[in-house]
Amino acid sequence: MLNCSTDLFFITPSGNYKVQSIDYDKKNLVVYDPAMSTCSILQPHHDFLMTPIQSAIIPPTSDTVFALLNCSVDSPVLNHYKSLCFNFSGHSCDELYNSCNAFRIFRLGLGVSNGTNSTGSTDFVPPCCFTGYDTVKFMSMNILDCTHYTSVTNTDRLRGLGPLDWIYGIKLSFAVPDTGCERCAQSGGTCGFDTETQVSLCLCSTFTNSTRECAAGSDTAEGRDCAPSILFQAVFVIMGALLICLHDFNLSFI
Repeated sequence: MLNCSTDLFFITPSGNYKVQSIDYDKKNLVVYDPAMSTCSILQPHHDFLMTPIQSAIIPPTSDTVFALLNCSVDSPVLNHYKSLCFNFSGHSCDELYNSCNAFRIFRLGLGVSNGTNSTGSTDFVPPCCFTGYDTVKFMSMNILDCTHYTSVTNTDRLRGLGPLDWIYGIKLSFAVPDTGCERCAQSGGTCGFDTETQVSLCLCSTFTNSTRECAAGSDTAEGRDCAPSILFQAVFVIMGALLICLHDFNLSFI
């Protein structure tokens, strides 16, 4: 799904999307669709597609909203599926037509709108729809009968901000299997990987062997996991004490 031969790209059936940022704590990453329309540029008709596996394990987050623009009055999301459309953070689609130079062309009806108003004039605001990823997942732009789309992230933080200040892109959430790396680091070790056995390792500075945790670690270390390292330390202490005793014994004999 990811290619890092040059920059890091997220690869889907509809294209390669450059990864803009990664938040490892919140487990999400933001990608940008170069063929997507934004407030400053109008792009040709385009779909955003993900494979079923991708949409299951690295789906767009709930605070990513897709704006379907210049829709026909017969669009499914304006009729039978109109419940799929919503406003977010107090914003409406009309703001995009009124504030963005790229989308103002739809409002003026310069040869790209899908109809006219009751007076026969083409100066009208065509319908649009704010919706979630599941809508564009199951219905293509042709089925939706909308000519363009854009997507906005962090929508829960955009109250009071106009479209010119919105963050355009697609935020994806991911999950990382628990390999014990965080626990290893907390115990003073370094996370590693054995290329022969294909397992994760915890490399400790005290010994050359690897364990799940290091003995001289944080209070979060569990005794059963640290037992091997503690046992080795105890053996070394006992062996050292025996050597001292034997040395004193020999001296007393001499």
